Amino acid sequence: MENFADVQYILTSFLMLFAGALVMWMAAGFAMLEAGLTRTKNNVVILTKNIALYSISVIMFYFIGYNLMYGAGGAFMGDIAFSLSGITYDDHSLMADFFFQVVFVATAASVISGVVAERMKLWPFLIFVVILSGVIYPIQGHWSWGGSSLGGFMDGFSDFAGSTIVHSVGGWAALAGVILLGARKGKYTKDGKVRPIPGSNMPLATLGTFILWLGWFGFNGGSVLAMGTKEDVDSIAMVFADTNMAASVGAVTAALMTQFMYKKVDLTMVLNGALGGLVAVTAGPDLGMFASTIDGLVAGVLVILAVPFFDKLRLDDPVGALSVHLVNGIWGTLAVAIFNPEVTFFAQIKGIFAVGVFTFTASFAVWYVLKLVVGIRVTEEEEYDGEDMHESGIEAYPEFAKNLK
Repeated sequence: MENFADVQYILTSFLMLFAGALVMWMAAGFAMLEAGLTRTKNNVVILTKNIALYSISVIMFYFIGYNLMYGAGGAFMGDIAFSLSGITYDDHSLMADFFFQVVFVATAASVISGVVAERMKLWPFLIFVVILSGVIYPIQGHWSWGGSSLGGFMDGFSDFAGSTIVHSVGGWAALAGVILLGARKGKYTKDGKVRPIPGSNMPLATLGTFILWLGWFGFNGGSVLAMGTKEDVDSIAMVFADTNMAASVGAVTAALMTQFMYKKVDLTMVLNGALGGLVAVTAGPDLGMFASTIDGLVAGVLVILAVPFFDKLRLDDPVGALSVHLVNGIWGTLAVAIFNPEVTFFAQIKGIFAVGVFTFTASFAVWYVLKLVVGIRVTEEEEYDGEDMHESGIEAYPEFAKNLK
């Protein structure tokens, strides 16, 4: 029996490490997707943000965030302790658990990067990531995955791998920031029309989407959090298959809808349709292929409707992350109550409300202080020239730029 327990410990820890490595690779996906959907004059700053936000998330979650999220503490947050102190597990490695959890934090931060792209200063953004990964994300995570249930308020709330806890957290934080930041110059005309600002590299955006798709198998599959029995492996296989189905249905739905609405298939919408399906199924990737099909179908529709909706509100989102992560994070969390009879809509709505209100309010306060103290937006001249020239001094494609002159 002791050897059997050791095998379970080893296999579960390996699952967390391998799945965490897949999720870490999603950082590359976000970087490529954002670079492809924005203009080349801002690509270096976007790439810098993505590698820096990942690194900051790792540091802050280790020294502060993990204890706030998983420490005993109280109903609101865990222990204010230093670097995983006092936390142990009998069935898997503590450091495997930390590694698997920290890559989720970086995912939430990556969502924000795309929404505020092309006009936000680099360092205020990174300061926000410090606070998000060290304080905001772990506090709300403590209410669900951390086991506190916010003093009973979130009893019954179910979010398997983080449609709300990860993806909509990034969405709410990004929404707070973009409200204070404003739109890119020229995006909206005085008479209310929307001026498209095309991305620079569709192959790169497509590559980023496929990388994210691959990484999502670790995101959802690793969230089974056990690989010691045949039943565990069957559960992981089901989660993989459900995740794949939701993305596929989301992509096809977006393709069909854009053909029907605009008489042409919009690749950017197809990419976001796949990602929307992935976000939606994340709350319940263990609920079967029919559930994941409906998750992806609705997600594909919601992406197509949400992108112009945010434009009508003059909330400029260069990569469509609000539509993908916020809107479909909410939808996917609600969908759990449709397909899981043990979960109620009331419990899901309470969880969405608690996480949304806290994350938006805390994020808005942090963004507002940053705006007052250091400013969060580049100047009009810097925006026109491109952030790369002023924030980095490096061009993404210097030889190409020279050939144009």
